[in-house]
Amino acid sequence: MNYKFTDNCLIGVEQIDDEHRELFRLVGEVQDLLHDRWNADKYFEICDVVERLRDYAAEHFRHEEEYMIKIGHPELELQIEQHTQFCEKVNAVDLRSAEGDQQAFIEDILSFLVKWLYRHILGSDLLIGKLMSVEEWKQRGNLAFKDEYLTGIEAIDEEHKELIKILDELHYMISTDDSDDKFDKILNLAKYFRNYIRVHFKNEEDYMESIQYEELEMQQLAHDVFIARLDLMNLEEFDVGRQKELEENVAAMTEWVVAHIIHMDKHIGQV
Repeated sequence: MNYKFTDNCLIGVEQIDDEHRELFRLVGEVQDLLHDRWNADKYFEICDVVERLRDYAAEHFRHEEEYMIKIGHPELELQIEQHTQFCEKVNAVDLRSAEGDQQAFIEDILSFLVKWLYRHILGSDLLIGKLMSVEEWKQRGNLAFKDEYLTGIEAIDEEHKELIKILDELHYMISTDDSDDKFDKILNLAKYFRNYIRVHFKNEEDYMESIQYEELEMQQLAHDVFIARLDLMNLEEFDVGRQKELEENVAAMTEWVVAHIIHMDKHIGQV
């Protein structure tokens, strides 16, 4: 696979998008090193690209976090945690080990970079500037399926409509339902959503495979990221004492699904 920055990765903030492009350009250098069969000793090239990656990533993360502070992005703490993990991983790379099996060393770096970048951009960065506050989310009114969400693929569009419907019902229950069994109803609906979206992702991936969609792997990574986010939410543990946390999580789920449909799924119907 040719790992590159595509329109699916655009978040709509020029500086951040440009810096993501540069990160992918560095990834491209790693990939070129991997496939360079004429260079018997790549040690100095490996050291150079890893050092540049360390420096550039740290600078990019600082810019990204400054922007998120400026706009009051609700997931700033999560982003800082992910950035820290990336820097720790890259800083821990022992360049001395590149003196041995250089191909294996480069493959390991490339695998980590690609998976982390795609997962981070598609799972977290895509929401920068799009997540509304809990207060705004509670006042947003009904979440309706819009024409701009249409992919032109009937089966996928129908499943997207069901996802939006479930999220709208969750929003309504959390915001307005005061019944004694409120959290039981929310839990049951959240479980249905989690099961339904897994089936939807499988159906969507099967369709992309059937048409040999070239960005299938990127879609799979995005889907995996969202499932991981759902698992971390531990929806089964929510009760009346964690109302605000529940609101924040469902608001994030909603914005991710909408952003994913608009920025990624609509491209499937353009093939």
